[in-house]
Amino acid sequence: MERFPILEKSLFDQLFEKYHTRGYVHPDPLEFLYSYEDKQDREIAGLIAALLAYGRVAQILDSVGKVLRQISPPRKFLEQATAREIHHALSGFKHRFTTAEALAWLLNRSKWIINQFGSLEACFRSRFSKEDSTVLPALSNFVSTFTDGKVPEGHWIIPNPDRGGACKRLHLYLRWMVRQDEVDPGGWQGIPKSKLLIPLDVHMHRLALLLGLTGRKQADLKAVLEVTEAFQTIAPDDPVRYDFALTRLGIRPELNLKETLREYLSEKPGGKKASA
Repeated sequence: MERFPILEKSLFDQLFEKYHTRGYVHPDPLEFLYSYEDKQDREIAGLIAALLAYGRVAQILDSVGKVLRQISPPRKFLEQATAREIHHALSGFKHRFTTAEALAWLLNRSKWIINQFGSLEACFRSRFSKEDSTVLPALSNFVSTFTDGKVPEGHWIIPNPDRGGACKRLHLYLRWMVRQDEVDPGGWQGIPKSKLLIPLDVHMHRLALLLGLTGRKQADLKAVLEVTEAFQTIAPDDPVRYDFALTRLGIRPELNLKETLREYLSEKPGGKKASA
C-alpha cells in the first residue's frame, strides 16, 4: 500500500484553507443544522443527523430530511408531543437498521433528558469534568443517561463508548456542537474543543493509515486515540480541526488525496517521495 507518512502543519493548513468551507458541505448531513438558529433546535436535529449518518450518503440525506420535516421545529415538537404522537410522527420510517420504534425511543429519551436538565447541552456538560483529558468519560455518561444502562432490544441506534468502538457518529455530533466556524455551527459552551476526539469513519481511517497517523487495521477506539494524539502535536487546541477537510478528500470523487500529497511533496525542497 502506498503511504505518505506526513504530519506537517503546513500541509493540513493548506487543506483546511481550501476545503473547510460551506461550499464543500454538500452532501453531508451537517447541512441540515444550518436551518436552525436556535441551538436547542440544532442540538436535537444534530443528534438525529449524526446517529443516522451511516450507509449511503443519498440515503442518509433522505432519511434525515424525512425525520426533520416531521418534527420541525424539534424543541417545540418534543415539548408538546406525547410518546404516542412522537411514534405516530415517525410511522413507517426505516433507515437501514434504524426503525421508527428505535428513533421514537431516542426522541422520547431526549425529551426526558431535556425535561430533567433543560437541554442536551446541559446534560452533557454536567457529565464533563475539566480534569478529563478527553470528552470520552463525559460521552460514556451521556450515553448512559439515554440508555439508563441498556438500550431496548432491537433499538440499535446509539453506540456505547464503553465497548471500545470508534463511535464515529457521536464524535461527529460533538464536533458539530462544540466547534464553531464556517462549517461547524457549534452552540455548546463549556466543552473545550481541545478535548474532542476524531470522528473515525472508514474514510478517515483510510486517510489516517495513508498518512501514517495510525498503524491499527481496525477503526476502533485505540485508533481514534492514536489519530487524535497525532493531530494534537500540530493542533493541540483543536485536534479535530482538519477532520472535515480531510474527509472531503476521502468521500468526494472529484478530489484525490494521493495526488494532493504528491503535489505537496514535489513542491517541498528536496522533493520527498512516498514510501511503498
